[in-house]
Amino acid sequence: MTISMKGKRGLIMGVANERSIAWGIAKAMHEAGAELAFTYQGEAFGKRVEPLAASLDSDFLVDVDVTDDASLDAAFEQLAAKWPTIDFVVHAIAYSDKNELTGRFVDTSRENFKNSLDISCYSLIEVARRAHPMMQENGGTILTLTYSGSNRVTPFYNVMGVAKAALESATRYLANDLGPDGIRVNAISPGPMKTLAGAVIGGARKTYKHTDQNAPLRANATLEAIGGTAVYLASDAGVCTSGEIIRVDGGYHVLGMPQPENL
Repeated sequence: MTISMKGKRGLIMGVANERSIAWGIAKAMHEAGAELAFTYQGEAFGKRVEPLAASLDSDFLVDVDVTDDASLDAAFEQLAAKWPTIDFVVHAIAYSDKNELTGRFVDTSRENFKNSLDISCYSLIEVARRAHPMMQENGGTILTLTYSGSNRVTPFYNVMGVAKAALESATRYLANDLGPDGIRVNAISPGPMKTLAGAVIGGARKTYKHTDQNAPLRANATLEAIGGTAVYLASDAGVCTSGEIIRVDGGYHVLGMPQPENL
């Protein structure tokens, strides 16, 4: 079955470069027929995102700081001026001080804890609150990105594991709140990815190799696979799926121990 998103339009938040998971999702949605708008943060990222957006026939880019209410308000006002209604939002935003993603979790600072939870989790709530009025008429989909470090201790993930656990819980609560208006809220949980964000995690290369060798499919997730999952969730095919954490990790999450040859 070919899934179409023709006639649907939405906002992609979090593209950093062509290796970003958000970029893989954007490409897949564009190929399925969707119209896209993009956010970025700061001039440097804007210069990276602009040619990528143009390659997908998008000329709408807006600078957004998700820790600033006024910035978020302005972005959604601009989006509403372009499109009174939208069908989806992809929230691919997370941050933590990379210096605190080494060592012990117990040494997490209060400042970085608050900042990590604010950007990585609370921003989804702020985005959903502003997207909600633009989806009330026809329903829609809000997608975010998580990782299995939310519920299983992962080396060097530290406070991001707690932030992603909060994000997954927020996904469920938002799904319940917005469901009566036909708005689905889901999270995609890929395995380790060779992205800009993934590169700041200590031991990233070892983690990537370990999952590649031990996942039941003996492969890590690809941008294409994640993009396809996002298309399903945001299309009419996903109309009855909400509050879910969809794993796209080659099956790694089912394991209790490495494969016998790697013990």
